[in-house]
Amino acid sequence: MLEQHMYAVILAGGRGERFWPLSTARRPKQLLSLVGEKAMLAQAVDRLDGLIPPERVMVVTNRDLVEATRQAAPALPSENVVGEPVGRDTAPAVALATALVKSRDPDAVFCILTADHIIGNLNIFRQTLRDALTLASRENVLITIGIAPAEAATGYGYIHQGEPFAYDGPTAFRRVRRFVEKPDAVTAQGYLDSGEYTWNSGMFIWSVASIEKAMLAHRPAIGAAIEAMAEQARLDRLGDWLEAHFASLEKISIDYAVMEKAGNILVARGTFSWDDVGSWTALEHHFPQDGAGNTVIGDCAMIDASRNIVFSRDRLTALLGIDDAIVVQSEGVTLVCARDRAQDIKQLVVALRSAGRGDGVV
Repeated sequence: MLEQHMYAVILAGGRGERFWPLSTARRPKQLLSLVGEKAMLAQAVDRLDGLIPPERVMVVTNRDLVEATRQAAPALPSENVVGEPVGRDTAPAVALATALVKSRDPDAVFCILTADHIIGNLNIFRQTLRDALTLASRENVLITIGIAPAEAATGYGYIHQGEPFAYDGPTAFRRVRRFVEKPDAVTAQGYLDSGEYTWNSGMFIWSVASIEKAMLAHRPAIGAAIEAMAEQARLDRLGDWLEAHFASLEKISIDYAVMEKAGNILVARGTFSWDDVGSWTALEHHFPQDGAGNTVIGDCAMIDASRNIVFSRDRLTALLGIDDAIVVQSEGVTLVCARDRAQDIKQLVVALRSAGRGDGVV
């Protein structure tokens, strides 16, 4: 049965620097309960319930986050959480994921998911994954999930859809014409109006055989590492191999390494709600706003303040005559940021780290 060959690997190596000071290198975004009561990683595991059991769900994270990741996702067997000794972007991470699955089941199909997205309409989400896994088990294809765009967003990559690909099921599949980087506002509006584009969710589905074949064709060194890692995993010596060789793998994203080059790419149209929660401003989509457009998580008092986002769960924060700001209190650190500079918080974190202000950053 196909169900016995279905696996999932969740990539959880991000730093979440745009959510500083709440998110730090020791406690990155995926380990936080930004929206909901559970950590975002735990939510990613939970939403697979009924489709893929915990024993076939694995997580690839940073080596120094392995224990914290295991604590955040207690439903997973401890051996299913594997740490990279050094970050090499998503192509080597996908190679490691493929090796982990291959070491258990060379005939498997699996999905690559992220640990820090918010997804709704879970029945539709699971059906989309099920259909994509079914198709990937039958065809030599690499499938990504495209999200029906709700607005002309400039913060997402886009996928230009081509002709339909036949599949007898509720999910629509199309061939991919091209991937497009984050566009400007005018271009994004054109994409939305055309109806030919989806947002790029960064989720993938394929068989072990298909992704290994594609990696060998387009990034041979990384592709060759898949079998080497799989063999070491079968011998319970993967940690030693990673320590000795992982840092030498090319640092490159799976998009550049494979997805933009392969000719057998399909996009599954995802009609579930989706948000990659890329910065503090994303929270206003998930929490109520007051009459002045303020989004408050925690304890805050305001007078003559509007369109602010305030995160202050541990103490009272007060705003007087402040508009269009992001204010965050977390463990003795206070951030005050113009809301239109939310994407630049990462630069602030880098500057603090360079200045030796590791306290509250790393």
